[in-house]
Amino acid sequence: MSKYYSINKFSKILGVSAQTLRNWDKKGKLHPHHTSSNGYRYYSHEQLNQVMNVKPNLDRIVIGYCRVSSNKQKDDLERQIENMKLYLTAQGKPFEIISDIGSGIDYKKKGLKELMKRISQNKVD
Repeated sequence: MSKYYSINKFSKILGVSAQTLRNWDKKGKLHPHHTSSNGYRYYSHEQLNQVMNVKPNLDRIVIGYCRVSSNKQKDDLERQIENMKLYLTAQGKPFEIISDIGSGIDYKKKGLKELMKRISQNKVD
């Protein structure tokens, strides 16, 4: 017997709003498994597996993070970035490079904060 999720539960698992699921239904991207007599949408566990397997290709990206501790090491940073680009290009996936200059104990670095934000939003492969 298959497990079914309400639109709210399904949206929370996927990290999208219930309105996004309604829009996907209208656009034909993802229809609910069934709709109850009172109009509630329900999605199956199989649909969850299907969407979770497809979703990473839609908005996730590989991030290369490069950092040096001081401006004196800017040349080292450029070499790191070039090496990272070569490596990630060879992987054949879309990528983005985020770089920072600052000490390892400084958690206020712009690039690190951006990377942590994207990880928490499940947007990083």
